[in-house]
Amino acid sequence: MSQIPATTLPGADLVPDTALVAARAADGKLGADTVVLAMGELLGVVDAFVVTSGRNDRQVRALVEEIERRVRDHDGTKPFATEGLSDATWVLMDYGDFVVHVFAEETRDYYDLEHLWGGAPRVRWQEADAFGTAT
Repeated sequence: MSQIPATTLPGADLVPDTALVAARAADGKLGADTVVLAMGELLGVVDAFVVTSGRNDRQVRALVEEIERRVRDHDGTKPFATEGLSDATWVLMDYGDFVVHVFAEETRDYYDLEHLWGGAPRVRWQEADAFGTAT
């Protein structure tokens, strides 16, 4: 598989590269419908939201652990706070300049952050394979 650097992905310059690492980590643990929203223009307090979901509380916890591990391995960054692990229906990981939302599927459907923040640009975070197809 051929990888393209984060800086060449459309919209990647709008978000911290660690947000893209978090999205790829979620995808690697089979996070569903992972999206990265560039929030800087709309919200002003964070540059990006990473939104993903798991099928059950065990997968939600596994996603949180994998995201935390991969971001830490990438550049040593740890979340300032992590909330919601006790029931694992909506876990929020605050990294300061970006926030990761890991939802249980039904909770994600209910809150529908992507619709709420529909004006936020979606950032392409997937790497391309040898044929140029996002993986």
